[in-house]
Formats: sequence, C-alpha cells, structure tokens
Amino acid sequence: MIEGGINNLYHLITLGGRAQEEVWNEAKGIYEYTGGDMTILFLLYGVATIFITVLFFMIWRVNMKSAYEVECRAKEGKHINTIKEDLEALVDKRLHWTLLTLPILGIVIFTILPLVFMICMAFTSYSKVGDHLTIFHWVGLKNFSTVLGMGNSIGKTFWSVLGWTLIWAVLATFLNYILGMILAIVINRKTTRIKGFWRFCFMLSAAIPQFVSLLLMRTMLKDNGLINNLLVQAGLISSPLPFLTNATWARATVVIINLWVGIPFTMMQVTGILQNIPGELYEAARVDGAGPVTIFFKITLPYMLFVTTPYLITTFTGNINNFNVIYLLTAGAPVPVGATAGKTDLLVTWLYKLTVDLQYFNVGAVVGILTFVILAVVSLITYRNTGSYKNEEGFQ
Repeated sequence: MIEGGINNLYHLITLGGRAQEEVWNEAKGIYEYTGGDMTILFLLYGVATIFITVLFFMIWRVNMKSAYEVECRAKEGKHINTIKEDLEALVDKRLHWTLLTLPILGIVIFTILPLVFMICMAFTSYSKVGDHLTIFHWVGLKNFSTVLGMGNSIGKTFWSVLGWTLIWAVLATFLNYILGMILAIVINRKTTRIKGFWRFCFMLSAAIPQFVSLLLMRTMLKDNGLINNLLVQAGLISSPLPFLTNATWARATVVIINLWVGIPFTMMQVTGILQNIPGELYEAARVDGAGPVTIFFKITLPYMLFVTTPYLITTFTGNINNFNVIYLLTAGAPVPVGATAGKTDLLVTWLYKLTVDLQYFNVGAVVGILTFVILAVVSLITYRNTGSYKNEEGFQ
C-alpha cells in the first residue's frame, strides 16, 4: 500500500511520459494507436492518494490524542473506558460522530475530491488534439493566461461571454423582481377581487416543467414556427422575425421568456412578505398624511428589500449559472463561424460546449474556476454590505 501510494505521488508529479504511437496494422490495413500512459488516471490516483494520506494523518492524530488522555487519566487514578464503553458512547454521548461520519465521507469522496481533481486539471494541457485525447503535462498558469488574455480567440470569447453573462444576470434578476413585485402589489390590493384566481393563473407557467415549456417556446419561435406563421398570415409582417437567429433578437427573446418563467415565483414570495408587513405601519403613515407613493417607498419597499436581499443575491447567482433557459431555448445560438461560443451563451453553457463538444478540458476547468471566483466575490461583498447582514435582529 505504501509502495503504491509513493508510486501514485511520483506519477502525480510527472504525469507520465509515454505517448500513444501510430502503428501500421498490416493485417487490418489501417493505422492503430498503441496504448500510452493514462495520465488522467495518474492525476486522479495522485489526488486520491493525497486525500487518503491526510485521512490517515487525521486518524493518527486522533489516536495520539486519545492515548495521551488515557495516560493522563491513568496517572490521576481516574476511570479508563473499556472498549465496550467506548462503543456505547458512539450511540449516546458521541452519537453525532456516528451520524456524521458517512455523510462527511460522502461529501469528501463525491464532492471535494472531484472538485480538487478538476481544479488540478486547469493547470495541465489536457485537451483534444486532432481526433483523440493525448497525454498531458503540467503547464502552470498558461491556461489562465490563455483565457484571460486578449491575444487569442479563447480569451476574446471569454470576455465577450462574461460581459453578456453579467448583463443577462442583472436583467433577469431585477426585471423578474421588479415586475413580480408590481404584480404582487396589484393583486394584493384591497380593491382587487378573486385574488386567488389571479395568483393561480400566473402560477400555471411555474406548474409546467421548465424543460417542456422552454422546448415548446423554442419550437414556436423558429422561423417557420407558430408565432411567425400567425404574424405573417395576419399581415403584420412580410418575412419571419429572427427570434433565434439574430444576436440582438435572440438576447431579447431569452430575457423575455425568462420573465414568463421567473415572475410567478417572485410574485408568490413578495405576496407572502406583503401579507406579513405590520398593518400598524400603514395606519400610522396614513394618519401622518402619507400618500400611496410615500408609503411604498418609505415602508413597503424598504421592508421587502430587507427581507429579500439574500433571495436577490441567490437569484443573481442562479441566473449566472442558468443553464436551462439558455441551452434549451437557443443552445447559445446564433454562433459565428469558427467560434466556440454563441451570442447568447453564458459562461456555464460555454463551459459545457468546451468540455462535452470540443473536449478542451483544461480550458473548461479554468472557466469553471473563474466563474466560481466571480460568483463568490460578488455574492460575499454584496451580502456583507446589506442591511440583512448588518442588522440580523429585525427590521425597524
């Protein structure tokens, strides 16, 4: 076991060096590739070995600490637990150890280990060359330089996609929030009748699975789709509108369709908040002579922002990673000739294309890391400067 671990750590440093070779097979009359070093396995086994080593070190440390405590208790003449008593403690005083061991182990194996593995891949040359994957080696920060630089197609594409991703996230988040809030306020007015019916109508779009509704909208918005056919037959247009084939039209389309998908959720959340704002605040404001506009900006809006700021940050983060709406509706189209990303691609959909379609795993890993860094920095800075964080006790 020790020998295997040392071997894995050695290969983690070198990542192998025996490449595939093209050999002519006389019997079959074709060229075949001979087996080279499986560098992807060297990387995986090396990372796993480090994790196992850390695990053994932690177990050793716990054992040493336990042995020291037993020695101290023995010197003081205190009772020393037997094996039976230690086992009984695992279902009594130390029950949390028993309950948390498997979940923590699962998180380490299925979340942290793959995450570290993918981060390591960002520092290698692992990508498709020609028609096959080759052995790779460590390249340091070269991939980050490629993605962040403006002197190559990948770098230019990254900044273009990043710009559209941020624009999309802002529009998708705040338009959904503002329109959903207005809708909730209108329905929640005392003069509005059959409020439950109106809420039910707007929630129908949320009841339909997103996968189904987005694919249906994609079919309807094609050049020969239902919407263009109806507009042509009605004489409103002479040629089909490029909902999905023109960059500007496609971007506007995904924003509008996202409103149809997202507004009902915001409406229901804001409705719950409106119904929990103390009525005494409104009564006191009216007594002081405040009008509807003043009441909204001085009471309703501050109260809602205080409660929903964490929701807004979460929604913004979710929209940056909103794979479903973009991929199912436009698949990133329109795509310029020779480009790796389309005009409506977000970082997450471009990452999917880089890894699944193009097999640029190293570049994809870099894009994934940069996306995480952007989300983490924006979310933490924004949240720590909000009233929800600074005044957690409540709204006054």
